[in-house]
Amino acid sequence: MDTLRNMRVFVRVVESGSFTRAAASETMTTAQVSRAVTDLESRLRTRLLNRTTRRMSLTEAGERYFQSCKRILADIEQAEAEAAAAHANPAGKLRVYGGTSFGQHYVMPLIARYQQHLPEVSVDLTIAQQMPDIIEEGFDVAVVVAAELEDSALISQHLGSTAAILCASPAYLRTRGEPQSFDDLEAHTCLHLTDASLPAGQWVSEGPLGETFRHTGVTPFQVNNPEALALAIREGMGIGPLPVPVALPGLADGTLVRVLPTHTLQKLNIYALYASRRYLDAKIRTFVEFLREKVPLVLAEQEAALATCDEPLHEVDAHADARGTRARSGRGRSHNTHDLERLRLVN
Repeated sequence: MDTLRNMRVFVRVVESGSFTRAAASETMTTAQVSRAVTDLESRLRTRLLNRTTRRMSLTEAGERYFQSCKRILADIEQAEAEAAAAHANPAGKLRVYGGTSFGQHYVMPLIARYQQHLPEVSVDLTIAQQMPDIIEEGFDVAVVVAAELEDSALISQHLGSTAAILCASPAYLRTRGEPQSFDDLEAHTCLHLTDASLPAGQWVSEGPLGETFRHTGVTPFQVNNPEALALAIREGMGIGPLPVPVALPGLADGTLVRVLPTHTLQKLNIYALYASRRYLDAKIRTFVEFLREKVPLVLAEQEAALATCDEPLHEVDAHADARGTRARSGRGRSHNTHDLERLRLVN
């Protein structure tokens, strides 16, 4: 019989005042209860109880040990209750990893909405390019974007898929012309986003007919941050790939133009990764369930917003200002209040 169990039996004997009553409450025989107390005394080399045929009393050492046992057992009960509650009630700190672009534009807004429903959960979000060792570094959930996942012992939940789009500034297109096919891109300045989820130094684009274009030429500019790349594209430095939420504001105000709108870059999958499916902590379970519900909705909202910006470029106003506002023949670009509010919510 283990020491913890013996301590519980000893406390029960003292509180009930009888070996017989303690045996009944613990579903044991009187002999088993007596042996439990004897084992404790042998282990401690100290008498805990003075026993006669008529009465029982604590020794001085037994009194001190009794009080210590009650504190220890109370702490254990509290720890067990808290652990059981963690499985049922979302609370405490949730450590989340998100990739640089996806973490900022998707995970961060969703965390805000998650905490509106579950304010008892505090979130520690880390945004970085390189995915950490989730178990080694103590993360509860990682939200990653990748063409494929590497083999691992982690549990994965597929949340959806996304792809970057090619963009340029109106000023660049006025000067260099608008490419009509991927073959035309060979004559253009191509900028690179060096993201951990993208093939290094190249574009892999999938068109409506399944054709693929890989740009492996020299680029005059590359950067690992999509917002910085968007600024470079707005400055007319060339054509580059942007995540949809980064491109949407520029497409909406005309400072960016989508190039080859029927094509996207390589489709990337979005996953939630966590350590174990068994006895999953409630805050992890509810957060993953929230992501599974909301990420597809956000992606659909962005596709709808993108569609409002994807009217074919008919002509570029020769008198556009330095920001390169796009003008359209017979149908000027406009976004009503609902459209703009949707763009803000998406971003």
